[in-house]
Amino acid sequence: MCIRYRTIAPRRPATAPQTPGVRHFPQGFTWGTATAAYQIEGAASAGGRTPSIWDTYAHTPGRVRNGDTGDVATDHYHRWREDVEIMADLGVSAYRFSVAWPRVQPTGRGPAVERGLDFYRALTDALLEKGIEPVATLYHWDLPQELEDVGGWPGRSTAGRFADYATLAARALGDRVKTWITLNEPWCSAFLGYASGVHAPGRTEPVAALRAAHHLNLAHGMAVQALRAELPTRAEVAITLNIHHVRALTESAEDLDAARRIDALANRVFTGPLLEGKYPADLLEDTRSLTDWSFVQDGDLATIHQPLDFLGVNYYTPTLVSAATGEGGHGSDGHGASEHSPWPGADHVAFHRPPGDTTAMGWAVDPSGLYDLLLRLKADQPDLPLMITENGAAFDDYVNPEGEVVDPERIAYLHGHLTAVHRAIEAGVDVRGYFLWSLLDNFEWGYGYSKRFGAVHVDYPTGTRTPKSSARWYAEVARTGALPADAGPGR
Repeated sequence: MCIRYRTIAPRRPATAPQTPGVRHFPQGFTWGTATAAYQIEGAASAGGRTPSIWDTYAHTPGRVRNGDTGDVATDHYHRWREDVEIMADLGVSAYRFSVAWPRVQPTGRGPAVERGLDFYRALTDALLEKGIEPVATLYHWDLPQELEDVGGWPGRSTAGRFADYATLAARALGDRVKTWITLNEPWCSAFLGYASGVHAPGRTEPVAALRAAHHLNLAHGMAVQALRAELPTRAEVAITLNIHHVRALTESAEDLDAARRIDALANRVFTGPLLEGKYPADLLEDTRSLTDWSFVQDGDLATIHQPLDFLGVNYYTPTLVSAATGEGGHGSDGHGASEHSPWPGADHVAFHRPPGDTTAMGWAVDPSGLYDLLLRLKADQPDLPLMITENGAAFDDYVNPEGEVVDPERIAYLHGHLTAVHRAIEAGVDVRGYFLWSLLDNFEWGYGYSKRFGAVHVDYPTGTRTPKSSARWYAEVARTGALPADAGPGR
């Protein structure tokens, strides 16, 4: 196999001149941006692609705001050359994209569709020509609908199908892509997809959600084995988790226990088997009334517990909880409104909106949560490198009469969170890079096109791309590796 990817230098201390108030990131720090296939590609039936669970979900009346779908999205499938040029202009060193499973293997089984793979071959070739490292995520929530029809993630066989798909992708792109991420935010796939129903496939079955969590873990482990069997030894393999930074509303025993319960369901249901080879005892006890976890078979935990080259961390906002004082708990957890809780076994936990400024999603702007989270991860896994694989914010952006999109709120958000990352590095946390979410405004799942996370504004009727002021600001930080003392005027 001819290896075409380039090797990013290992992290080492910065040697740039130190300017008072300016934070210098280490040399070799990866500056990237990220997207997901269903959110940007469109071309829903092109090249043999068949429906994913998100196609089905979005086309179900009442599921997505305004009846929006990803049929066209930002038309990245046809406009990817333009988007690569935008990334080159921004000067980012890496681009994290996801491969659409139903574009590569439409039924979720059998041989790959070469036309689907050719799209990703061409994309990665163009990135490499521009000096941008491609980072491939194998699963960002677009399960082929045919696999959901025979059980989906609550069914054990889906894990094996995912490993087969990983093999196909590695054989096709392993000479181009150095860095691979198996799953993006399996918590959302399991608990929003199968417990609260606010994500595809829209099921509301708490036990199925716990089964899905386990089979997603198993799929990861099997995929890591499959990838390492196909890829060169220099390749890097990881998983991305949206680890919740959970805080108790008060220091009372009841509120602290509520935080413990949510930490188990949000975080340790994945970090336990992935990083320690076991499920937490308190998680099993908390959910005992729902399941005996007999779906965990002999050998599963050993398969899940595979060595990782780094852990991807997605962070947007902290999670604030207390013991419920009324009949029920749940409430506003920031993941979408539903009569059904995404928290099996935590019926008497209440969620609260943290104080302070919020984004257009209603999420609190709190960089301290990212700093605290990174220090916790170092304490729990001191030898595991970390990568911020998503961080960003939605605001109500618009093109002004001068043709500009001025978004000082996003610049302030990024400045605060990059400051938190730098502080964590100063404290000894091995953070290797940062990926801004997102490159483009896009289909924001159940919110449709009503929320804009992009550094680049997209006019959806025409597809016109307009870099926002935050894109220019981020480009300068990426170019210099230096974070200014303040966020500046935002233009």
